[in-house]
Amino acid sequence: MLPITLVTGLGNPGRDYQDTRHNLGWVLIDAFAREKALAWAYQSRFEAEVAVWKHPGSGRTVYFAKPLTYMNESGRAVAALTRYYRLAAEQVALVYDEYTIDLGRAKLSASGSAGGHNGVASVLQHLGAGFVRYRLGIGPKTAAQMDIKDFVLGKFTAAQQSLLLDSLPHFLKGLDLLLDSGVEVAMNQINRKETTPTNHS
Repeated sequence: MLPITLVTGLGNPGRDYQDTRHNLGWVLIDAFAREKALAWAYQSRFEAEVAVWKHPGSGRTVYFAKPLTYMNESGRAVAALTRYYRLAAEQVALVYDEYTIDLGRAKLSASGSAGGHNGVASVLQHLGAGFVRYRLGIGPKTAAQMDIKDFVLGKFTAAQQSLLLDSLPHFLKGLDLLLDSGVEVAMNQINRKETTPTNHS
């Protein structure tokens, strides 16, 4: 497989969405940018904020993006970026929240459906399949009767925020592994890791 060249975190712009579960993809790539001292710049042609990183091992350029189109139109920005940089779908990694995975865990996959995630559905519509998915757990959904939209647009509790802070270094290592060693190696390590169950209340 080709190396990952574009990492896109999915989220919604604006203060109202800043600390919601649905913006966890942005939380991770913001943390990665801070760790690597990368600067974000708004690029109107992509409707996104973009940061550029020279991979120290290979010397290749890796682009990071935060679409500002709102979640449901994320695919517009991702497709514009891939067209401009002439990337194949398999060179794209989406980083996003997943309510079917417990908070503190992550999974990496190279295929699959949108799974009810509107941002992923938009990318499938505008780009097509083949991109890599780095799914960060925000589950379990706290109440059976709660609407999925209300859950993902809700905010983490104090205890969940604490668990998230503890998990962030592991998520960052997973992203480093994906960029350093490729999808298969990263998938084997990330997907087999077990996390001790934690109280998410």
